[in-house]
Amino acid sequence: MANIKSAKKRIKVNTKKALRNKIVKSRTKTAIKKVIIASEANNKEEANIALKNAISCIDKATTKGVFHKNNASRKKSRLTKLVNKISA
Repeated sequence: MANIKSAKKRIKVNTKKALRNKIVKSRTKTAIKKVIIASEANNKEEANIALKNAISCIDKATTKGVFHKNNASRKKSRLTKLVNKISA
């Protein structure tokens, strides 16, 4: 356990940030799963709605620093390809 006051504060801050990151990641993963499930069911309308929501979640996670911008871009690209495959 830390003895220095600033180190104690760092521990508190880090646990709060880790919890926030975990919540954001979980929410994003759920949104991504919804897109995948809708696309596997060949439900075009539901997949498009889920894709829009997932992209929004990914962008929010990126602005909060949970995902790197290139990682977020890759995720969005792959999901969009998946949904577009249904349309074709």
